[in-house]
Amino acid sequence: MTRLLRGRRSESLYPITTDELTILIEQNNAGLDAYADLSDFGADVEGVTIFHPDRDPEILISDRLANDERRENRLRTTLAHEFGHLHFHRHLWADKLAARRLFDRLSRDNKAICKRDTILNARDVDWMEWQAGYVSGAILMPLTAVRRLVSDYCGPRNLHAAVSVASEHGRQIVAHVMETFQVSEDAARVRLLKLGQLTASDRQPSLFG
Repeated sequence: MTRLLRGRRSESLYPITTDELTILIEQNNAGLDAYADLSDFGADVEGVTIFHPDRDPEILISDRLANDERRENRLRTTLAHEFGHLHFHRHLWADKLAARRLFDRLSRDNKAICKRDTILNARDVDWMEWQAGYVSGAILMPLTAVRRLVSDYCGPRNLHAAVSVASEHGRQIVAHVMETFQVSEDAARVRLLKLGQLTASDRQPSLFG
């Protein structure tokens, strides 16, 4: 992703745009329909990655996202999430697709179907969704850049202990991540917690543990 951005920009690498995510998907040999009607899969489905036995995968994004500019951040998050399925799970479907069966349009046997509530923060028992969600966060909010942002905030304020996500400083850090990477509050908070840059606990460490 960084190589792609450096090839297109001379300025800051962030935030990553919708067009850049689209190019990333296309460079990985997948079709993309960003205006798909996914209502047949459920009202809360916002992305679907379809794997085929005899041609390249397809990524479908709900038209509700692409047709509403207020949902631009969610659209980018969903594109990055589906890229996670494309890049990391493609090989896992090989055995299932080896028989070259025909799949019905609504069959779930050859599809990663992604609901709104699991795109950001799936439970780790749903490991494919969890992994795709983690990939989405890593693309939009890379580890090194997030750590630098948190360090730049905490250093001048002498914040050396864990910062609670519910504290004023925690809220400010979340806001900085939202602004820098153009992501939602939920996406920023989940990423910071998963990276250990913020803590969910209000309890500060002491000499006595």
